[in-house]
Parts: sequence; C-alpha cells; structure tokens
Amino acid sequence: MSKPALSQRTVVAGLVWVALTVLAFATDPVLGAVVLIFGAATVVVVQLSSTWSEHPDFEAREQERAARRKVKWEKNTPKREKDAARYAAHQARQAAKARESQDRAGS
Repeated sequence: MSKPALSQRTVVAGLVWVALTVLAFATDPVLGAVVLIFGAATVVVVQLSSTWSEHPDFEAREQERAARRKVKWEKNTPKREKDAARYAAHQARQAAKARESQDRAGS
C-alpha cells in the first residue's frame, strides 16, 4: 500500500491557511495578501517536514555512493593497468633518450 501524497498534517494546515486567507481578504486586501504569501510558505514547510524522516541520512547516502564508486573502480581496473603500462613504457623511452643524449654530450 502506497503512502498518500499529502500527510494529514499538511491537509489540516492547508485548510486552516485557506480559511485564514479568506477571512483576511474579507478584512483587508493587504492583510489577505500577507496571509496568502506567508501561509503558502508555511504549508510548504509543513509538507516538507512531514516527509523529512523518510529520507536517508548522510551516512546511508555516502554508503551508496561508495558502493557505486567501488563498482566503477573495479570496472576500470584493466584500463588503469593499461595506462600504467603505457606510462612505464613512456618513462623508459624518456630515460633511454636522456642516456643517449648524455652519451653524445660526454663523447
């Protein structure tokens, strides 16, 4: 069974907001606008806070990220080994070239 999109607390806050907005507009349009704007923000905060505990905490999200990084790391192991071998061959060629130029300069 799925959870409803809006919590009961949000529905109650929305109904109170609508009632107060109507009363405020009946009294004064400026007051009604203020109640409308701040009430809407309050209802949004109530909705967000009603689902706050359902979200994973930082540690759980970081564990998921670490698992994804580990899979990616293991998947790219052959590429890293190939790159390391190419770099070692490059370093060897550079060292040979440096020795060659030293031998020429020394002779």
